[in-house]
This record gives sequence, C-alpha cells and structure tokens, in this order.
Amino acid sequence: MNRFDPLREMDRLMSELRTTPTTASAMPMDLYRAGDHFVARVDLPGVDPGSIDIDVEDRTLTLRAERREQTDVEQWLSHERPAGTFARQLTLGYGVALDRIEADYTDGVLTLTFPVAEEAKPRKINVTHRGQQSIEGERVPEEAAAR
Repeated sequence: MNRFDPLREMDRLMSELRTTPTTASAMPMDLYRAGDHFVARVDLPGVDPGSIDIDVEDRTLTLRAERREQTDVEQWLSHERPAGTFARQLTLGYGVALDRIEADYTDGVLTLTFPVAEEAKPRKINVTHRGQQSIEGERVPEEAAAR
C-alpha cells in the first residue's frame, strides 16, 4: 500500500519545475558611476573566495565563480540556491582604465571598481587670444600729409 507523503510529493513537483538558473539570476549585479569610477556590485553569497576568477581580454571582462553543491544533506525539502560554476561577461568601453581595475569580495558581494581613463575624463581646454596686431610707423604731421 502506497501512502501519500505530502513532503515527498512537493519535492517531486519542485524537481520537475526546477530549471537551471540564468547567469543574471545566479549573479545579480548593480552597475553605476560614482565620480571618476564605474562600480559593479555582484551578489555571490556562499561562493568560495578562492574560486573567483576575473580576466580581461580585448575589452571583455569575464567573471567566474563557483558555489559548491552541499553534499551532506540526506533529503532536500527545498533546493533553490544554485550550485556550480557561474560566469558573466562585461564589455568594457574605451573610457575605462583596464590596468587599474580593482576587485574586493566582502560579505558575499564582489565589488569591481573601474577607473575612468584619463583621456576619457572631461577637461577644460584653455583658449588663447591674440589681439589684432597693428603696424606702427612714423607719424606724419597733418600739414605734410595734405600736400
């Protein structure tokens, strides 16, 4: 005789509905400008900091991180946090100083700081002014000019 187990049935239904998360949902990101920097804040809770890998090649930044599957669980009742290796790419504009990008991982949030390149910063251009040049010569008295 098969007995109805509501937890097992719920787990079966959830397993059928479970899909692989998109990269954006697995690595949600905020991106903004703050003065002379662009800042990206990426949520990576539960990620081993040693697994975070960031590469820049040809103005494309690739971010990879791994959240390991928890293996000591006897039976999952709900399993919504994705595990595995996640990757995300950002295309960087020419206004970013690629050689000065910084990364910091604190409290499950990876903060990437992209300095604005010096050549992309707004700057004031001074205008020089040369006055009209006059030709100075000998002044001729009026009575001599009338002749």
